[in-house]
Amino acid sequence: MIYTITVNPSIDYVVQLPHMELGSVNRLKHTAKLPGGKGINVSQILNDLEQPNKALGFIGGFTGTFISEALKAKGLDCHFTKIADDTRINVKIHADEETELNGAGPDITASEIDAFYQELANLTPDDVVVMSGSLAPSLPDSFYYDIIQKVEAAGANFVIDTTGEALKKTLPSHPLVVKPNNHELADYYHTTFNSRDDIIAAGQRMLKEGAQHVLISMAGDGGLLITADAVYFSAAPKGHVINSVGAGDSMIGGFVGTFAKTHDAVESFRYGLACGSATAFSEDIATRAKIDEILPQIKIEQLTN
Repeated sequence: MIYTITVNPSIDYVVQLPHMELGSVNRLKHTAKLPGGKGINVSQILNDLEQPNKALGFIGGFTGTFISEALKAKGLDCHFTKIADDTRINVKIHADEETELNGAGPDITASEIDAFYQELANLTPDDVVVMSGSLAPSLPDSFYYDIIQKVEAAGANFVIDTTGEALKKTLPSHPLVVKPNNHELADYYHTTFNSRDDIIAAGQRMLKEGAQHVLISMAGDGGLLITADAVYFSAAPKGHVINSVGAGDSMIGGFVGTFAKTHDAVESFRYGLACGSATAFSEDIATRAKIDEILPQIKIEQLTN
């Protein structure tokens, strides 16, 4: 089983208007209310790939009910922990410029955290736990680290989509895959890259520090997969980028979902790139049809062995 964790989901209230004038009444041309959260995005891709998964996290109030019902309508297997406080609402304004008003998140009590941990009580070595997105302010900074300890104790695998110091703390626990882009990787090692070889060297260093696989996105310059055995490259597929939000989550979903079925890192890389690009070329998280459309464009080249 793959478990995705979205500890601070949201309703994303997306509004569109040609021009926004502060201090005045503005008439909206279009609105949409969408369930938001990085782990939720991963679960949607896993569903597209027909990979069983459970979506975990915290939801509460009428906003939490909306998210749960919307996701169940999409076919997600939701096992959210109910909390007393309301799930947050994020406002996304698309006008002259894009503006976001993001809620901080609900208060989550110690007893609610304990109830959440029960969802992870029966982990097995065949399971993967994917942790994505920001923590609610009321959660301890050690929350993800505490989950990793439970994963390690069960002999399971984990993926955590994070950067910087938070990523550094997880590497000794051997995450299944880490997914920095080339800019995040340069920042991580406080350096700059002058060539693809520089990027590869940094990815190999991250592998030595504990990651099982290193997946590096380079936007229009393609992607790299670094394993203990070799380095692989794929050029970026052709398409018009509509929406970069959720592309990284989709890449993780494609990699993890395929790896769970095949244990083939190269095939997982291929699907990860296809899923990430399919979402970037879509208005929302990619559909299976869009993934299948992009997949033939992904050509993997082995650079070293």
